Amino acid sequence: MCDEKNCLTNILETILCLQNVKDTDCDTLGCDKPYLGPTPNLICYNTRPINFFNCCTGELWEFPYTLGTTSNTSSVFRLENLEDNCCTCRVLATNPDTSSNEPYVLTSTFFTINLDCVSAIKCLQDTFISGV
Repeated sequence: MCDEKNCLTNILETILCLQNVKDTDCDTLGCDKPYLGPTPNLICYNTRPINFFNCCTGELWEFPYTLGTTSNTSSVFRLENLEDNCCTCRVLATNPDTSSNEPYVLTSTFFTINLDCVSAIKCLQDTFISGV
């Protein structure tokens, strides 16, 4: 059961803490594990990509982005900031370089969402993203 804070906020606080490498502050468990990467000793990951589900429709939230000359939408995001019941995320795009080990690239598209509009989040596999 959740405490007085929004359950989603608790999870997002943990993700943000992990991404900011503040290990001593990461006492709260969130999503599927309290560290980035496949083992606690592996430090090569810097992002826990997430999806948001719309509270009204149950559908994935998607946001448009432009990467170079390509415009598309994505439902994969990187949490950048959390303030009260709102979070700011960066849209991640599928890496166009298929020979790369990095599944996503950063876009220059950010959005802020009120967590009252989110019914659930899904954490994707931890990864490294250049430029973070």
